Amino acid sequence: MTNIARPLRVAIVGTSARSDYLYGPLVRGLAPEVDLVAVWGRSGESAARLGQSLGVPHFTDLAELIRHTAPDLAVVSVAGEANGEVGLMAVEHGLHALLETPIAPTLAQADAIIAAARERGVKIEVAEQFHRRPMEQIKLRLLDSGLFGRVHSSFNDFAGHGYHGVSVMRSYLGFGARPLRVSGSVHEYPLAAHWSLLNGTRGPRQETQEHGMVEFASGQVGLFHWTSVGYDSALRWWRSGRFLAERGMGLSVGVGLDVQERLSLLTPDGEAPQFITLDRRLERNDGGALREIVAHTGDPGLPTVTWVNPFRPARKGHGLQWHDDEIGVAGCLTSLVRAIREGGEPSYGPWQARLDQEIVLAMQESARRGGEPVALEAPGIGAAPGGPADAGARPGAQ
Repeated sequence: MTNIARPLRVAIVGTSARSDYLYGPLVRGLAPEVDLVAVWGRSGESAARLGQSLGVPHFTDLAELIRHTAPDLAVVSVAGEANGEVGLMAVEHGLHALLETPIAPTLAQADAIIAAARERGVKIEVAEQFHRRPMEQIKLRLLDSGLFGRVHSSFNDFAGHGYHGVSVMRSYLGFGARPLRVSGSVHEYPLAAHWSLLNGTRGPRQETQEHGMVEFASGQVGLFHWTSVGYDSALRWWRSGRFLAERGMGLSVGVGLDVQERLSLLTPDGEAPQFITLDRRLERNDGGALREIVAHTGDPGLPTVTWVNPFRPARKGHGLQWHDDEIGVAGCLTSLVRAIREGGEPSYGPWQARLDQEIVLAMQESARRGGEPVALEAPGIGAAPGGPADAGARPGAQ
């Protein structure tokens, strides 16, 4: 186990844009838990540019980086199609690793990473931050409280693409729920000319709509909907995650990033919905960093449920004011740090990431077969403890 008296030494492996604008500042903001010591890139030019921006040595040879700077863990941040190759390289060099999403483009690559990590005794966490965002965390706290009873069905309705959307959908059901089969439908449609926020272009566009149904061994059902222009089109402004439970329901209603949560139980007479009030509490009445979210349930047995931001400043007004996505990604990194320091497994981990990617690939394969259901691999085949067969009910708190 790593000595808790010193910061864990971090190398950023990869020179994607997120390495510079997200991971570098996040690692710095998590001091003294971690310390950024080096960066690696395939290209000398891009590695030098990132190293200069972050003020640390740069390398194009990972073995040389390890010899000179002795990192404990790597944050792998490369283009998505390179996740499997570079993630495996980091693990084979004996580094604990935070891998970007998806864990790998193919399941074979994901399995190779997991096997290499097990062989070398290193920990892997995957940067699936959507369920770690504050508003998702308070919903998971409410579900864990038992107020809603069992969640019967869960929906990703444009809340996130691919594995992100699948992860949000599964989080409401519980990451321990075992998926059996997936049915999918994928279609291409033309769209009227309009502005693309991400590309900065105007003109006719093409969208890919993906629809899927996941059936679970418990009888629960997950429904997935996504459009390829869901993040940057005025034609597709809807964003929602939903769950239908034994004693209530939850619905997020969003226009782009302006999302409102509607969570309801029953009034005492059982005749009307009892809406839960969510209170985002900041450091000051006029702003500042997020301190906590308090859910006022209306239930006399459990009137409040609270999620506390683990990254709130220790001293009022003297700290970083991270937005919700940064809080989520920081939760991924601290999950890995906790596993390295204390033993045990990260709260999400490589098997959950593999399963999310497996569901996405099965949905696409089902669509190619005309909607024929695709059976998923039996969970836990070759899995270490903490794999999908024996995971907890829902992801752990940050």
